[in-house]
Amino acid sequence: MNRTLNVIRLQLVNRQTYVWVPLIVLTGAFVVTLAIYALLSSSGLPGPFYGGGAQAPLWYFLFVGIQALTMTFPFSQALSITRREFYLGTLATATITANLLATVFVIGGFLEDATGGWGMNGYFFQLTWIWEAGWWAAWLFYFAFTVLVFTIGFASATLYKRFGPLWVALVYTALALLLVGVMWVIGRLDAWGRCSPGSRIRGRSESPCGDFC
Repeated sequence: MNRTLNVIRLQLVNRQTYVWVPLIVLTGAFVVTLAIYALLSSSGLPGPFYGGGAQAPLWYFLFVGIQALTMTFPFSQALSITRREFYLGTLATATITANLLATVFVIGGFLEDATGGWGMNGYFFQLTWIWEAGWWAAWLFYFAFTVLVFTIGFASATLYKRFGPLWVALVYTALALLLVGVMWVIGRLDAWGRCSPGSRIRGRSESPCGDFC
């Protein structure tokens, strides 16, 4: 347990990767999105406006997962930390940061709701198709998505270090083909559900993308 905690401390030595860069990416995407909303609003469009900029810090965790292995794993071996302890400690670090990021998204969503979309009817955090089940569902979505993306990055780096780039390409090509096969089966079974019908959107727009799409 102590060594797992040491791995968390080892990962957080580089706070730039886990804390500051995600916050900079989030802030940059937020400011750019608000600037676009302001241009649309000043042009007389009533909104509501929705954007995809909130995805930026979430996808960044793909690279955090890659760096978590390539930058700190050699140091952990020098400290006699086992691979299992390194994996558990690194995953715990990702869980902590994903928790903080999901909380920031939920707080931002409440602020958007309270200010009427920052006074412009524009929404960055509170996307209706994510929030329609409640703030807890939104928090769970952002948390789970961040951890999933981090895990994909970590697994990709592990595969690269162990087997090289050829196997990385082969594995992800196989997974892509498997995904296409699953989609084909779902289509043949006519099992696709309706996607965010307008009646489920809480009175903002008939389209889940609103006037911004």
